[in-house]
Amino acid sequence: MYQPTDVVTTIDDVYRDMRRPYVSQTSKFIDRVDQHIRAWIEQSTFLTMATVDASGNMDVSPKGDPAGFVTILDDKTLAIPDRPGNHRYDGFQNIMETGRIGLVFLVPHRSEVVRVNGRAQVIRDLSVREACAMNGRIPDFAILTRVEEAFYHCGKSIIRSKLWQPENYSKPDNLPTYAEALIAHGKLEVNYEEMNAHLRNNEENRLYDE
Repeated sequence: MYQPTDVVTTIDDVYRDMRRPYVSQTSKFIDRVDQHIRAWIEQSTFLTMATVDASGNMDVSPKGDPAGFVTILDDKTLAIPDRPGNHRYDGFQNIMETGRIGLVFLVPHRSEVVRVNGRAQVIRDLSVREACAMNGRIPDFAILTRVEEAFYHCGKSIIRSKLWQPENYSKPDNLPTYAEALIAHGKLEVNYEEMNAHLRNNEENRLYDE
């Protein structure tokens, strides 16, 4: 296992050779959903959700749907629908242990992101879940997020990655398929064609249904 030889241990070491952030980057944090944050969340089609358990173990989950899939209940509260997935509920377990959450919202064709940090709960309030319904399917759970910190984040990483410029991508022909990875990592005694057909059915017919 690789062992580093030059570990940075204090923030002063970071800033010793780096410029301090502009005032705009230290004063941009707000503690609510204002009109600018609202506009972004309402157009977002994808987010990443970071949670942490009581031992400090981290988990980051992707969440995606048509624009507006995250419901803004008020200027301090968001509701994220829980769609059918892998049934592991790692994020749920973490939230129940620590109640902490971090979100990154992406909007297609925009290089910036919006970040939200705060407290979270897993809820089953019917009125909230109904507000999150998609294709007639009401989610079984929703993740309630109490906004403590919200801010816009610059777009350099997305610009560098060319995320919204697929014409510049090379085809990932050498990557393993999802079925191959599941069989290998899970040491599963299952036929590849059957596993691949099962996964394809999930993607084509079970986006909102169990």
